[in-house]
Order: sequence, then structure tokens, then C-alpha cells
Amino acid sequence: MTDIHKSLRNLPGVDHLLELVKQDPRFSSIPRSVVLDSLRQALDRMRKDILAGTHPLITDALFLEQALSLAEEKIKPRLVSVINATGVVLHTNLGRALLCEEALSHITAIAKTYSNLELNLGTGKRGIRYEAVDGLLCELTGAESAIVVNNNAGAVLLALNTLARQREVVVSRGELVEIGGSFRVPDVMEKSGCVLKEVGTTNRTHLRDYETAVGENTALFLKVHTSNYKIEGFTANVALKDLVMLGQKNGIPVMEDLGSGTLIDFSKYGLPHEPTVGDAVRSGAHVVTFSGDKLLGGPQAGIIVGKKENIDQIRKNPLTRALRIDKLTLAALESTLRLYRDEEKAIQDIPTLRMLTLSFDDIVKKADLLFQTIQKAVGPLVDLRFSDMNSRPGGGSFPELDLPTRCVTLRPVNLSVSKLETAMRLSTPAIIGRIEDNQYILDPRTLQDGQETIIASTLARILEKK
Repeated sequence: MTDIHKSLRNLPGVDHLLELVKQDPRFSSIPRSVVLDSLRQALDRMRKDILAGTHPLITDALFLEQALSLAEEKIKPRLVSVINATGVVLHTNLGRALLCEEALSHITAIAKTYSNLELNLGTGKRGIRYEAVDGLLCELTGAESAIVVNNNAGAVLLALNTLARQREVVVSRGELVEIGGSFRVPDVMEKSGCVLKEVGTTNRTHLRDYETAVGENTALFLKVHTSNYKIEGFTANVALKDLVMLGQKNGIPVMEDLGSGTLIDFSKYGLPHEPTVGDAVRSGAHVVTFSGDKLLGGPQAGIIVGKKENIDQIRKNPLTRALRIDKLTLAALESTLRLYRDEEKAIQDIPTLRMLTLSFDDIVKKADLLFQTIQKAVGPLVDLRFSDMNSRPGGGSFPELDLPTRCVTLRPVNLSVSKLETAMRLSTPAIIGRIEDNQYILDPRTLQDGQETIIASTLARILEKK
């Protein structure tokens, strides 16, 4: 008998290992199904090692250690908190907008008790879940009515399916954008059942292009705000108010997809002007759609506001139920919207707005604190410096806008920058920075209070091992 066959025969049985597990307190809090799966996986790995001729000495203790490691990995949550040190405020991969404290409190209150989600407490009869935010959205935007679905792509899909199914929707070729995850406006339009009719060119579209496109089967004029890119140079586009006037002349409603969407004028805070939802409503758009978890700073949602007649049509569409939001999203959105009644308070209390509008002086203070905390923790183990760089809004908002920031840069003495980035990313909690010019960069704009201490202690733990 060969050594390989002998080793395979000496592999313990699952029943034997389960008996050992019962006597090991480290497994006491792990579900039996997870333990069993981990034992089988450990045996399979050992079997492959034996066949490859790389197996270590087979012992019960070795199997238990491997099974425990596998089991602990299996029971860890997959969705975890991370520290965003990239400087990208609305980082899609990291969950976009952070919720305000009011929203978090409201979510907790609604989640642990029953609620009046679809009960009208005044009449005692069935109510409409959107009533929690309908009035707020109308108050803040000037719209006649509102409805909320799961995200903005869903909002666009639902509105188009309701208003233009099997009919033509006229849209400028320059506005047929691709959004995150390779989803394209033409694809969403196709799935909605409407017929896309492109007008103009990539860089120039005129009012006459829309007028020429009008026919018996025209159902809607659509404008898409190009919030995630910008064309400069020899360009022309049609203002929403002019398109509305053309629509009124021909009896054709107008819809604008704002994409990111904002309720405040950011130009008051030193940022470029971004069309607000109120601007679109005042321009006469019949339907306006925008996101909840971008510049609004709330939970993921697709918000639809506009004229009551059109919103009522959308409410009655069977797809509305398939795309509706749950009570926790509704709670978070309501709390976020309430803050907008006092713009100054909204800027201070909604994390997205606060991070976007931070002054450079405030950024410098955060950078100083981060620098000093790291220096105290790791001292000579890194080459630590300041670097004036740029943060980004992210999330398809403010294309090409650079937000001046002061970063803290690191070069470890005994570790490569790439290995440091990997170790920080795989730590608990994960810390996400970025690498430029062979430096590990930490941007304080997106750090929350107290996270500088976590970063410093994590760096010390990683670098002191080397």
C-alpha cells in the first residue's frame, strides 16, 4: 500500500469528528449545520492535499482547527461596516449616502413595533403608505403629488411604462446616458415597453428637433439630466421650460429624470449650481424622478413627483406594487425629508450635505487630528506627510467637480504600499484608502468622528508585526 493510500484510509470519519466537536466549547455557539459543513470541507481539503502530496501530519486537532476556522468564516456577516477614507462622498461600492441620526432613530422605532404603514389612524380604514412622505415632498418641491419606489431606475421604468407604453418617447441623443452597473437609459426605456425616438446629435440638440419628431404616436418628451458626465465645447441643448412649452402646444407631457436630484441650491455653498427638483417642478414638468441616496442624503429610493393627474396614473400601475419601498426605507426617507424644512439644519445633520460643504479650514483640522493620531501610534514605522489633493462627490453627481482637501499620506518603512492597502482592507473594520504615486492616501473628508483612532490602531497592529 502506498503512503497516499494509507493516508487516505487514516482520514477520520465525520461521526468521530462530531463527537470531538461536542467536547470542544469553541463550537458551542456555532449551528450544527455549519459545523457539519465545515468538517466535510476540512476533510475534502485534506483529501486534496494528500493526493497532491502536500499533506501535513494528520491529527484530530488539525481537523478541528481547520473546521473551526471555516465555521467562523461562514457565520460572519457578509455585509459589514467599513471606514471610507477615499474622499469619495457618495461612493457607490461603499453604500452611497450615510443616514442621519434622525433617520436611524426612526428606523429603530418603526422596526421593533407595529406601525400605521397602511392604516389611516383618523378614519380607522386602510391608508396609503406613501402618505408618510407625499405631503413632505410636495411641500419641499412645490409638486402636486408624489410617490416613492425602490430606486431611480425603477422610478423611470414605472413612469415610462405608465405614460408611454407602446408609444414613442422623444429624447435627445446626448442624454442617452449609461448609469452605474452598465445600466443604460435606452435599455430601461425598452423594458418599460415604450418606443425610443432619438433626436439631435451627441453634442447639439435644438427645440426644432423635438418639434419635427412629433407624430400621432408621440406620448412623451423625456429629458435626462447628465449628472454623471459633462460635454463642453460646441454644444446646445433645450431648456426644460422650453420643452414644456412645446409639449403644451402639442398636448404632450414632459418628464425629467434628474438622476441624482437635490432639494437645495449648492451654489450657495461654493459648489457648482445643480438643477434642483423644485426648479424642474416650477418649469412645468409633468413628472420628475430622482434618487434618494445621492445628493438628497437619504436611503436608496426612487422618488417621483409631479402633477396629480400623472402621479395618480402611476399609482394605479400594477408595477407600483412590485417596486414599492418597505417601512424601514419609508421611515428613513421621512426623517431625512423633515430636516429639509430648515436648510441650515439639513446641511449640518445630513452627513452627505455636511461632507460636501465642509470648508477647507475644517478639512485641515480633521487632517491635523488624523496625522497626530497616526504619528503617536506608529511613529518611525511610516513616512507620514500632508498632501493637498481633491475629493470627489461620487454617485454620478457633479461630474468632474474637484473638492479641495488635505490628505494624510503614508509610506511604510518595512512594508510595500500595496501590501499595506491590502492589510487595511482586510482588517476589522475594513479601512478603504487609495494609492497614488506609491503612497497610501487617507482623505479625512469622508471620515466620521473617532475613526482616526481606529485607523491609527489598525496601522500599529499591521506595521508592528513586520
